[in-house]
Amino acid sequence: MIQNNLRNGERIDELQRNGYLIIQNPKRFCFGMDAVLLSGFANVKSKERVLDLGTGTGIIPLLLEAKTKGEHFTGLEIQPESADMARRSVELNHLELKIDIVTGDIKDASKYFGASSFDVITTNPPYMIGNHGLQNLQDAKTIARHEILCTLEDILRESAKILRPKGRFYMVHRPFRLSEILCLMTKYGIEPKRMKLVHPFIDREPNMVLIEGLRNGKPRLTVEKPLIVYQSDGKYTNEIYEVYGY
Repeated sequence: MIQNNLRNGERIDELQRNGYLIIQNPKRFCFGMDAVLLSGFANVKSKERVLDLGTGTGIIPLLLEAKTKGEHFTGLEIQPESADMARRSVELNHLELKIDIVTGDIKDASKYFGASSFDVITTNPPYMIGNHGLQNLQDAKTIARHEILCTLEDILRESAKILRPKGRFYMVHRPFRLSEILCLMTKYGIEPKRMKLVHPFIDREPNMVLIEGLRNGKPRLTVEKPLIVYQSDGKYTNEIYEVYGY
């Protein structure tokens, strides 16, 4: 019966959390380490409502529901095919009462949900700016990686409207845009409070940054110790297993 849930090219992967499964299509986009690390970095408390902007196939709401005591999780996704996969994954795991998937544009998120409607926002947005040389701007992988349908500023502007006062914002991004990220966060009243750089190996420069912001927070940023993904032999470090929750 599970296979009857699949469309052309899709597969079902195990999340190794609570027995949960996720439907993905390698031709479109599959979740990576950045989504897993964000789900471990985000602090979701009991009875809190969470919105994931650009949820893709719903990986972050699924992991956060498995890892935290949050009351309800919503994923917003502009690509109908990805949103459909996310909904079917929610149904596959019998989580319809805990997770909603909404098809819509991040640029209009505050119109969908209203002001101060969520305690926590998470996002794993497109990292790359510019589209020079891209052949197909409507390709699912291109949309996931490049700022074609929304920008970093769109995300921060809408998050500032949607978060309740003292609500928390969590994002994974690339260090080369860190200056822009911090400037836009403060511009829209989401004060950077906590940051962690992620290195693929201990002797390599960081390739990801995890950031927590607080709406209407006071200025004070804590830079946590770096996270190393792989040991020298290519195996995950113990901290990565702790983040995932094995």
